[in-house]
Amino acid sequence: MVLHPGNLHRPHYPFALRPAEIGVFQSHRRIWRKLVDEKIDLAIIAEDDLRIDTRRMTAALQMLQPIATPDHYIRIPVKQRETPAQTLAQQDGLRLILPRIIGLQCVCQVVGRKAAARLLAATDQIDRPVDTFLQMHWLTGQPIHALQGSGNQEVAREIGGSTIQSRPPLTDKLTREFKRASYRMKLHLKPQRPPASFG
Repeated sequence: MVLHPGNLHRPHYPFALRPAEIGVFQSHRRIWRKLVDEKIDLAIIAEDDLRIDTRRMTAALQMLQPIATPDHYIRIPVKQRETPAQTLAQQDGLRLILPRIIGLQCVCQVVGRKAAARLLAATDQIDRPVDTFLQMHWLTGQPIHALQGSGNQEVAREIGGSTIQSRPPLTDKLTREFKRASYRMKLHLKPQRPPASFG
């Protein structure tokens, strides 16, 4: 995997990749490769800072069972911020959507073998974190769906995870926020739209 300083794809990514972000990307690629090599049609991929709501998650997986195919990549986010370009299914407080703008974080997802193959093919070279890369559906050709309402939580702070960092100076923080907002505006120019062959 070849690394680039945020300028491999457009929009350019304004931050340097951190070692932990590179490691996370490599971990996801290893799992994608396993799906492809071992012909595993679907897998749940979760990070170690996920707290599962057993009852809600069971209902979520039951809802996905007749829907998910090897072509799908379905995020099960802990933050319910995405707005739908299309709603595919709803029941008991759960909602499967195609988000207009794909959310960040890869805490939990259901990934299909064909989706994994597309993502592998597009990531021999990287220039941004995996969750930010997944937002670039126009580059990968991979629609990203989201299942909302699972009740799951991220508990990185509780287990001493990577979200605990030294505080940057205020000027650095303001600069980062400005760059982040500018990048987000560019993403909003490329929303997902319901493709004919998915959902």
